[in-house]
Amino acid sequence: MDYIKLGWRNLRRNARRSAVTVLAIAFGYAAINLFSGYIHNVYAGLAEQSIKGERLGHLILAQRGAFDEGKLEPGKYVFSGAEFARISALLAHDADVELVALKLALNGLISNGTASTIFIGEGLDPVVTRRLNGSFGRALGAQLDPARPAAGVVASDLARLMKLDAGAVAVLLTSTLSGQTNALDLEIGGLFNTGNAGTNDKFLLLPLTYVQRLLDTDGGDRIIVLLKDTSRVETARGRIAGALAAAGLDLELRSWRELSAFYEQVKTVFDMIFTFMVSIVLVVVLTSIVNTMSMSIVERTREIGTLRALGMNRAQVVTLFAAEALLLVAAGGLAGTLVTLFAMWAVNRAELSYVPPNISYSVFLQVDFVPDVMVLALLLLALVACAAALLPASRAARLSIVDALGHV
Repeated sequence: MDYIKLGWRNLRRNARRSAVTVLAIAFGYAAINLFSGYIHNVYAGLAEQSIKGERLGHLILAQRGAFDEGKLEPGKYVFSGAEFARISALLAHDADVELVALKLALNGLISNGTASTIFIGEGLDPVVTRRLNGSFGRALGAQLDPARPAAGVVASDLARLMKLDAGAVAVLLTSTLSGQTNALDLEIGGLFNTGNAGTNDKFLLLPLTYVQRLLDTDGGDRIIVLLKDTSRVETARGRIAGALAAAGLDLELRSWRELSAFYEQVKTVFDMIFTFMVSIVLVVVLTSIVNTMSMSIVERTREIGTLRALGMNRAQVVTLFAAEALLLVAAGGLAGTLVTLFAMWAVNRAELSYVPPNISYSVFLQVDFVPDVMVLALLLLALVACAAALLPASRAARLSIVDALGHV
């Protein structure tokens, strides 16, 4: 028996009701697709901000205990230059590793000659910084200049607060790792945006050699590992941890997701919103199909009796209504896909921008095309549709042939 052909004829017979159900499915499906595309874009942006904007890289190495107690005794957890060279040589043989860099954090006071305020900062090799930041760093503003070893770049809000601009000179005051006070002049090489509202009014990005002079050390407190592919973080992490242990190095290894300022928090919130929205869409689709199937069964009770009298068994009756539900989902999925593509094109072309919470720069509202989520959503809707058709169809199939034929 051709259930699809029969189901299509039945849906056409009640075209208006079927159209309303198809529209409900289409707009619900489009809403899922658009929101999943939006949060996919947000997650990608947050990942880039963490890996490149915060200069975390993909993996971060530190001495054992540094992540928990490093702020209390920073000198105790510093890698020496020789240790970094050994680790760098070890990681250079890993096929997934693109870059290994030494980083040194500091904090203290910055003065413009008339006023002072606190700052936090970090030192990185200028060449490494450009490779680590890539095009993302250039979009946020000035970068370190390899030809100017005493010039740093200042977060834009801090520069405005201290009335500093490119070419000005400031003084940094801090304590060395041994606890002695030290100060150095700093040339302002330019301004940049950290991307984080919490640090844009207090952050300095400095050449590594400058910070080492200021803290009186030849090492750093973190080793950044940049991979060629973000999707291979966990695979590379396990392999690198094994290589370090085999070399007798007792180090802590964490991923960018563990150390990012806000990635996991934002992802958790958006995942909850997405789950809630999908639940609402599924309930709407469920009730729409149950309503459509129930009304159809009431109107077609005598038809069902006739089909049973002609030899159709109960399972075939249920299959017929399930086929109708799947046809509704197929039509709604097709219409929803067209709505999704049009809305996606319109939103992306409009170049709308906004400033997200805790971010210090505006971003474009973009919707990504995520085919795997679209397929999964359509399969989920099909499953819900079959379940929605099951109850009224089973009830109809249990009617006796005599009662069904005599139904008025």
